Amino acid sequence: DLAAKRQLSNPAVLATQVRRMMADARAVAFVNNFAGQWLFLRNLDAVVPVQSVFPDFDDALRQSFRRETELFFDSIVRENRSALDLLRADYTFVNERLADHYDIPNIKGDHFRRVTLGPDSKRRGLLGQGSILTVTSYPDRTSPVVRGKWILENLLGTPPPPPLPNVPPLRATDTSGVVLPMRQRMERHRSNPVCASCHARMDPLGFALENYDAIGRWRTMDGDFPVDSTGILPDGTHLQPLRNDKDGSVCGKPQELTSSAFVLPKPVPAGAVVVAIA
Repeated sequence: DLAAKRQLSNPAVLATQVRRMMADARAVAFVNNFAGQWLFLRNLDAVVPVQSVFPDFDDALRQSFRRETELFFDSIVRENRSALDLLRADYTFVNERLADHYDIPNIKGDHFRRVTLGPDSKRRGLLGQGSILTVTSYPDRTSPVVRGKWILENLLGTPPPPPLPNVPPLRATDTSGVVLPMRQRMERHRSNPVCASCHARMDPLGFALENYDAIGRWRTMDGDFPVDSTGILPDGTHLQPLRNDKDGSVCGKPQELTSSAFVLPKPVPAGAVVVAIA
């Protein structure tokens, strides 16, 4: 009726109608579907971590991951919070299963409840949540590339170009068969200048999350190697390991993530030779 009367162009009327619709129980479906598509929560059902590597992962944890992020996103929308709270919020939603996974004490029962995260928490914002960390990993290991691409594409709206055809897979060992740390594997991969231009934007963001394993557990070691989660953005900004200041997020400060340094180049045509990287 209001639309037919052309009254929705009035900001006050529109705001009233939005609040009315969000108060309706049916808005839950909108919130969950939106989060499912935008944040890739729908992909959780297809994630099957290697059982021998991650024996603690089960369907109960999978569903807890999903529910935490759904409730978190719902709170951002309904409480009209700043978009930056998606990265820096000092609260989340957990049940006992998820709290155990996150090492959050004194949570009992299957029901979810809102918990305040302390200044030293490693679970602030979306990038500290198991759902995001799991859907951006491989079944047996993390992927700085996948995680960095997810941030560029889903949070910053600046997706990298698609990979060129016939890009070789990431090798876990050197030519003598010695297992390499993740950072050295990526450095070998980036030795191809055609690959390097995009990896310079993706990889620092992904490496900033390397303290989280492929199912979102906090770690300081990756097998036999210490985790190195430092990085340098294309504009020279240094990303340090997780900081615990009040307005920081797990990748540093939100403004670092929204730097103009992430304006990506146009896709490189197949067969092109890159002679210089700006």
